[in-house]
Amino acid sequence: MDTSLVRSPVYQQLNQRLRSALATEYRSGDQFLTEREVAEKFQVSRATANKSLASLVSEGFLEFRKGLGTFVRRDVIDYDVRSLVSFTEKARAAGKKPSTELVTFGKLSAAEVNSEIAAALALTGDALLWEMERLRLADGIPVIWEHRYVVHQHCPKLTKSQAEGSLYRTWTETHGLRIGGANEVIRAGLLSASEAKHLHTAAKSPALEVVSVGYLEDDSPLWWERTLYRGDQYEFHSRLGPIQSATPARGKLR
Repeated sequence: MDTSLVRSPVYQQLNQRLRSALATEYRSGDQFLTEREVAEKFQVSRATANKSLASLVSEGFLEFRKGLGTFVRRDVIDYDVRSLVSFTEKARAAGKKPSTELVTFGKLSAAEVNSEIAAALALTGDALLWEMERLRLADGIPVIWEHRYVVHQHCPKLTKSQAEGSLYRTWTETHGLRIGGANEVIRAGLLSASEAKHLHTAAKSPALEVVSVGYLEDDSPLWWERTLYRGDQYEFHSRLGPIQSATPARGKLR
């Protein structure tokens, strides 16, 4: 386990180090480091250690067992609604082997896609897009069906082999892009017959649909994506703050 923390902020570094350790050094059911052990090993305050452990619990990586300690939890893959984390990293943290089947990959113009998608990506006419459909698997089991459009000008040298791996890693490490975040809409639903066929499950099985637009740090749109998550393989996690009566609700009734 790498215990050196050399860049700020320390809290984010610590979270990353602990996630990395979970992915490579621990198995499901293993007892994890205590608050005191984290503080001593990484030379941080007990408050920072406690905050990091609590964050990993809220994200579904760890679980507290009263009177026993903190243990590794890897029964399902979790989706953190507060930050962008690659499927590859999430699957490995859950003790599963990730893989990707690239079903379609190619280029098309903005005029060839749905007008709402083109508008979300701020593209018109002959502007180019990458289009891809990917099936994401954990231990050989299909868990995600993904249909994504990517603005070509931001990564014109994107390759088929890169699309078969982690796009987040490819964008940041190979293409030098700085990802700013994404706007997402999450809905519950039932899979259609064709969607269920992709995910190797029964029609009308429960699923979570996420439609998102991802942005670079300068707020330029980078991708539009519709993703279906099998309801029996995924949990969505979020840690909420205190009650704020003056803040309007962010959700919408349909």
